[in-house]
Amino acid sequence: MIYLDNSSSSFIKPKSVQKAVLSALTAYTANPGRAGHKMAIKTAMEVERVREHVAEHLGTDADKIIFTAGCTEALNLAILGSYKKGGHVVCTPNEHNSVARPLEHLRLEDDTFSYTICGQTGKLGVLWEDIEKCLTDKTYLVVCNHISNVNGDTADVDTIGRKLRERNILFLVDAAQSGGHVKYSMQESGINMLALAPHKGFYSPQGVGVLALCGDVELSPIKFGGTGTNSLELVQPQGTPERFESGTLPTPAILGFGEGLTFVEDNFELIQSRLEDLTTYLHYEFSKLPISIYTKTENACGVFSFNVPGINSTDVANYLNEKWSICVRGGYHCAPLKHNFLGTLDSGTVRVSLCYYNTYQEIEKLVYAIKTLLKSKKN
Repeated sequence: MIYLDNSSSSFIKPKSVQKAVLSALTAYTANPGRAGHKMAIKTAMEVERVREHVAEHLGTDADKIIFTAGCTEALNLAILGSYKKGGHVVCTPNEHNSVARPLEHLRLEDDTFSYTICGQTGKLGVLWEDIEKCLTDKTYLVVCNHISNVNGDTADVDTIGRKLRERNILFLVDAAQSGGHVKYSMQESGINMLALAPHKGFYSPQGVGVLALCGDVELSPIKFGGTGTNSLELVQPQGTPERFESGTLPTPAILGFGEGLTFVEDNFELIQSRLEDLTTYLHYEFSKLPISIYTKTENACGVFSFNVPGINSTDVANYLNEKWSICVRGGYHCAPLKHNFLGTLDSGTVRVSLCYYNTYQEIEKLVYAIKTLLKSKKN
């Protein structure tokens, strides 16, 4: 099997990540922060160690790192938790449904609330000028997908963040695809909220996400329950992060994420070089074929989208899976706004997404498989 669906979830996990998860299942199974006995304290200390590591990686404070059930919950918390009645939000055409659906939910619930999808004039992605055109005196939040999960288009989040800070507008970055591939400093870039999906670019287990805060951000919780603090009170505690972490934390996934983060930091340049080389090679080989390519040559982050004319993207993905044991993803990738922008709402696209563990030989087999499909179509 050749796995080329890493933008959905990385398949191969480093040995260190696997060991961390096993260790959590054998040595750290107590409920962190919920009791005063040795095992609970020991487990809580391991969770806090990872929290501090994530904060250092993102350039913020440890108490601003909120562990969630996934990146979707992190984005929902940021959007629903910062909601202002009668307010206005700007987002981009690259947004995943994890952003688009919460915004649409707010619009349907509150007829005074509105949001605008900006354009994309930059060759490689969204620019500050695209955002600026959509701002109004009611805009309190801008949501920006950093790297598109459909075709790798990349927004200029540094410039956008700094400009928004000058206007005192909150800035939320969806880093589901960019996490692990980009070095962030939230403070320097003017990013108030940033959501991560560790099971993608950090080669970590599924089941945990992160919403990182920076600076003064006022959020309301979107779920309520036990936090291990202020247990006699029926109202949610005020402190961060416990205010937003009701329920038992997924310790195995968190500890696995800690090791995935270490793996990425220790091999960052090597990982990026591998992704750039493989993406460039794939683009070079596919550019020789009579297919439609939706990823720019310069977008070498491992996300590549194409279509075979006359064949639905899902049919191409099924062909690769059934005949060649190659795992890619066809369809809309939970990002209809992007497909509307690309003009692919009728067919979706075939997405190839790479990781550090992929090889040139795997790309060669993919190219050969598509050539075979084109030949059979011609005949």
